Amino acid sequence: MRRLAKPMLFAAAFIWGSSFFIMKGAVDVIPTFYLLAIRFTGGAALLALICGRKWKRFTADYLWRGAIMGAFLFLAYSVQTFGLAETTPSKNAFLTAVYCVLVPFLYWLVARQRPDRYNILAALLCISGVGLVSLTESFTVTRGDALTLCCAVFYASHIVSVAKVSPGKDIYILTVFQFFWAAVYAWVCGLLFQQFPPVETLLNADMVIQMGYLIVMATTVALLFQNVGQVWSDPASASVILSLESVFGVLCSVIFYGDPVTGRLLAGFALIFVAVVCSETKFSFLRRKSEHPAQSVG
Repeated sequence: MRRLAKPMLFAAAFIWGSSFFIMKGAVDVIPTFYLLAIRFTGGAALLALICGRKWKRFTADYLWRGAIMGAFLFLAYSVQTFGLAETTPSKNAFLTAVYCVLVPFLYWLVARQRPDRYNILAALLCISGVGLVSLTESFTVTRGDALTLCCAVFYASHIVSVAKVSPGKDIYILTVFQFFWAAVYAWVCGLLFQQFPPVETLLNADMVIQMGYLIVMATTVALLFQNVGQVWSDPASASVILSLESVFGVLCSVIFYGDPVTGRLLAGFALIFVAVVCSETKFSFLRRKSEHPAQSVG
């Protein structure tokens, strides 16, 4: 499973990046809280069935652990969606990716594990690259931008919470309760603040397909991949890989929608690639090459 950790994180980032246009279409007709409520309810039910015999490992503390993870997940998704309504998609993606800079420092705060210079360098390189890829207009702090920055804090907190409360627990069962509590928070907020959409809207064929993809792939598969991948990865490198979500979103638009490839886009991809290499290898291959001649002279 350790060997699959990083591929799982990459897959999660790709699924989220490729599903952006689907999420955008659903948000246009379903209020945010109800969209998240349906999405996480479906994800919890589906994963609960998949767990099967794993339920023998259930203990009461899965409830509060899942409640913590689910709270940060719900806050991140809801604030990001509200922010998207008041800013551009490119700025939303860029500002959300700030979480990869925040994770090493939040983890330092809760676990007293100091980020090394490679974690910091990788985060800075990555956020610079995401900016080149995603940001297409001059930066101004609007209400939507501020909400998206708050979303980045919640995403970073979610990654740290997974790293903090998941050790020693079955990550599949824990993810079920993460979805369950996120759905509970969303249903409560929906009932309090929003009007439930017409049933015929939800039963529309296109909407059923869109929600099916969001529930199965973008929720159950992607978030499960994230949680399992994080068990075998440090939070700093996991956050760098997951920040590729916005890059995959742009890449899919280039491949499937014919968006132009610019020098700025290529420069952004190059910076992000270097960031991932820095995070995952800490440039150890360069140090080995530089040390080799000295060893031979000795």
